[in-house]
Amino acid sequence: MARRKQQSHPNHERWLVSYADFITLLFAFFVVMFATAQTDNAKSRAVSESVKKALQGDSFKSAFAMLLGGTGEVKGQLMSKPTDSGGEKLGVGDTTRLTLAELLPILSQALQQEIQSGRLALRMTSRGLTISFTQAALFPSGEDEVAADFYPTIQKIADAMNKVPNPVRAEGHTDSVPIHNTRFRSNWELSAARSIALMELFTKYGVARERFSIAGYADTAPIDTNDSEEGRRKNRRVDIVVLNENGAKGEPDKPPLPPAPKLPIP
Repeated sequence: MARRKQQSHPNHERWLVSYADFITLLFAFFVVMFATAQTDNAKSRAVSESVKKALQGDSFKSAFAMLLGGTGEVKGQLMSKPTDSGGEKLGVGDTTRLTLAELLPILSQALQQEIQSGRLALRMTSRGLTISFTQAALFPSGEDEVAADFYPTIQKIADAMNKVPNPVRAEGHTDSVPIHNTRFRSNWELSAARSIALMELFTKYGVARERFSIAGYADTAPIDTNDSEEGRRKNRRVDIVVLNENGAKGEPDKPPLPPAPKLPIP
């Protein structure tokens, strides 16, 4: 007699195996996605910060300005759109700090008349932004007292210089013709005295004295030949150099300046 086949009961819990496998795979998927996303974000942030820091540096912007302007000298060319007249031409009411590359077109616009008349020149160099005053515009021959009719120009430049925190160096230069009068025994003394006189005037118009250093070069750093009157005229000058990081390396360490006061918005 054949044995009766035992009836099997369906397993209603087999779905748990597939469900557990699915949950495990889903968990692994999200772990991988999370880890990948975290790595990419970190790398992206690092790259973004590096690029941002490089593009915002004075050295990059100075180099860019020099590429746009050749040697960086401005000869009456307008490098920015026209602005309002008066103090706002230099953004005096704005408390935003500028870079030297941003300051150059502002000054070239504000000093257009003086540049075209040959009384001063602007140029961007490897040391920073140089504002070069001719001796004839500032001083009588053999003297160190700044001509009063140049005071408004000094005021405009001082307002612009207060938009950057950079240190400033006043550098006096002469031609090779020796000087010896009742006040100055040599061109060394004359060039240094003219630098000091110009520095004193800038501090009178609000530029912090602590930002300045003084240099007198006499006839040792000419920009033209001293064999002609035209060349000697170019060599008689005082340069105000708003130093960039490279130019400031030769300066002695100074305590940090106090924060600049916020200017009222007109």
